[in-house]
Amino acid sequence: MKVRDLLDLSGKTALVTGGSRGLGLQMAEALGEMGAQVAISARKVDELAEAVRTLKAAGIEATAFPADVAKPDAAAPLVEAVIARFGRIDILVNNAGAAWNAPAESYPVEAWDKLVSLNLSGAFLLAQQVAVRCMIPGKWGRIINIASIAGLTASDPRVVRTVAYNATKHGLVGLTRQLAAEWGQHNIIVNAICPGYFPSKMTRPMLDNGERIILETTPTKRLGGPDDLKGLMALLASDAARHITGQAIAVDGGASIL
Repeated sequence: MKVRDLLDLSGKTALVTGGSRGLGLQMAEALGEMGAQVAISARKVDELAEAVRTLKAAGIEATAFPADVAKPDAAAPLVEAVIARFGRIDILVNNAGAAWNAPAESYPVEAWDKLVSLNLSGAFLLAQQVAVRCMIPGKWGRIINIASIAGLTASDPRVVRTVAYNATKHGLVGLTRQLAAEWGQHNIIVNAICPGYFPSKMTRPMLDNGERIILETTPTKRLGGPDDLKGLMALLASDAARHITGQAIAVDGGASIL
């Protein structure tokens, strides 16, 4: 099979959580550019509407599905709504997430619970629903969990102190590996992308405080850009990734190797 055919996502349906802005929108664009029809989900209806306009202006078929995946009872209705619109879900991108910066010794328990619910439990419950409803019966699926280099190593406390974020992203990498092990027999490929620092609404306070340190400790001496996740996303969502599973791949300019 030719490489273009391996990467082609025509006829596939992708659900991207946290898809209304930032990295989520960038990855939704990548999937749409490769031919997938895209369902994007987030909490804020106005941001979803703007994202749909952006995607449609690029010639991408996109539909918004408002949902708060931090709530345990949100996964099933969201999956049901996407299936009702598109018939199935072939690709799941668990991108919705949050961070909370505070010293570990005074980290509030409500912040810990919030991040566990959204960053980790929400991803598992959605993967479970999509696998049971679509991927296991269909014998094909791609699940891409958006972790972080904070899920591969510790964060420099001069830049950020996010103990719950790091713990949940390490957990997401572990979830990725276990789902890959259990669901590989169903031709479900599960991988994690671990971005480094990209400018976004969530990272702006961190960059304001520590961008100089980040750049000094990044071999490429740059932050992530608006196209830097697209190629890997297209690969992991496609047939070209059928022998790549259970992996956590850093996209960080080499920061995590130092």
